[in-house]
Amino acid sequence: MTSANASPMGLFERYLSLWVALCIAAGVGLGLILPALFNTIADFEYASVNLVVAVFIWVMIYPMMVNVDFASLKDVGKKPKGLCITLVINWLIKPFTMAALGILFFEYIFADYVDPQTAKEYIAGMILLGVAPCTAMVFVWSQLVRGDANYTLVQVSINDIIMVFAFAPIAAFLLGVTNIVVPWETLLLSVVLYVVIPLVAGYITRRILDSSGDHERISSFTASIKPISVLGLLATVVLLFGFQAQTIIDKPVVIALIAIPLLIQGYGIFIIAYGWAYLWRVPFSTAAPAALIGTSNFFELAVAVAISLFGLNSGAALATVVGVLVEVPVMLSLVAIANKTRYRFIE
Repeated sequence: MTSANASPMGLFERYLSLWVALCIAAGVGLGLILPALFNTIADFEYASVNLVVAVFIWVMIYPMMVNVDFASLKDVGKKPKGLCITLVINWLIKPFTMAALGILFFEYIFADYVDPQTAKEYIAGMILLGVAPCTAMVFVWSQLVRGDANYTLVQVSINDIIMVFAFAPIAAFLLGVTNIVVPWETLLLSVVLYVVIPLVAGYITRRILDSSGDHERISSFTASIKPISVLGLLATVVLLFGFQAQTIIDKPVVIALIAIPLLIQGYGIFIIAYGWAYLWRVPFSTAAPAALIGTSNFFELAVAVAISLFGLNSGAALATVVGVLVEVPVMLSLVAIANKTRYRFIE
């Protein structure tokens, strides 16, 4: 296979749904067989942050942050339409539609199936997913539609900067709307731990690697540590479903109930962003990544914050974990839709 025709996805990305499904099964199985082990891991906490989960999430996030090139910000004005779509979707539409869907389904449509307190926790987890725009798999989705890689990098870089300042206030506001008391200290600590510190570490690493003038060193480095990042993701999935094992066995319908609004959110947001790009005559190489970035979630951050705020065994943590399960097949289907409709856009 020539490089031009080679798949931009490696073995992990190509079968991501399978790996996640296997880890979910492993997590549930181990959680039922070894509940004491998972209870012991759950006790490793400091300031409401589980240290084991935190390590795995850092391992996942750090390689992604090395890819963020702040020097690309100088190109921010070259294609303002695509950036405008991404930012409006991520920060002015997506968090609020997710909150609205959560309230609609769990306070009204599914009210007879879930007790009010648990319903609030599911809504909280969904809100955290909606407020966390993706910074990781975005690069994979962009590659799959042959998007403009440099512009994707600009979008991710600006999203990360905005996230540092906007994630906590928007999350606190929306959680407050649902009458959930949120400790600001924990929320801000989560942003520092899972966004600021990895972002700074990634920036320092990038500067060191780029100091020789050989830009290929960055690609080589991220490629070399990618397996570690993959293991971090899979280990986190095993842990999270292990913590939730008994709940999943006792209430399997809950997974489907949470997945329904998440599916509606994913496809609905994509239609809004992709349709906007089409009407605005944005070139496909910018339009498709803009819509995909606006649709996908930074589920690693959402999971971490849900655990920090509500606990490992909470409904909020479970909702964000279901987000992991839903994310991959939804995004792959949207990639397929984008590629099939490429001809409708200008190049």
